[in-house]
Amino acid sequence: MGHERSARFEELYEAHLGHVTGYVRRRTGDADDAADVIAETFLVAWRRLDDVPPGDEARFYLYGVARRTLANLHRGQRRRRDLTTRIGQQLAADLASAPAPEPDRPEIGAAFRALPDGDRELLGLASWEGLDNGQIATVLGVSRNAVRVRLHRARRRFTRELERRGISREVARAPAARSDRLAPDTRVPSRKAESA
Repeated sequence: MGHERSARFEELYEAHLGHVTGYVRRRTGDADDAADVIAETFLVAWRRLDDVPPGDEARFYLYGVARRTLANLHRGQRRRRDLTTRIGQQLAADLASAPAPEPDRPEIGAAFRALPDGDRELLGLASWEGLDNGQIATVLGVSRNAVRVRLHRARRRFTRELERRGISREVARAPAARSDRLAPDTRVPSRKAESA
């Protein structure tokens, strides 16, 4: 019985793979989606092999399965797209309703924003996120030693940028009167991560 079932499925697969592939490819532009739909179509055929009609009628049965599978795929894509849009709109509304914190020292934020992206990311991970060198290395996919060297260089460049703007390092490192007023782009990265 099991051998007969396998032989029937193999025959079905060989006879109709090309038809099903053409049907699906004409209805979806993405090769990965097409492969998923084709695989699912033949999985359903395997599970319900007793329901698959004989002869050429099997092709129409498989088209029906592929059609429903494509419909499920498109429905899922629409749901994900709608959810993404809804979450984006809600997040935008939430952020718009919450006023951005006023920085106590906007010139420090300007100096920070003048740094290259890589420096800002390193300094932000160390200061704002409170990560140590090992954790930063994991986030960036580099070694701890690379983080230590890059962080040291980023801090030097930040210090030079502050000095170029006439801000002494002591002023930049002084705690703000109200830390909740500091915008993330105006906090000065700590040296905590360098010791890790």
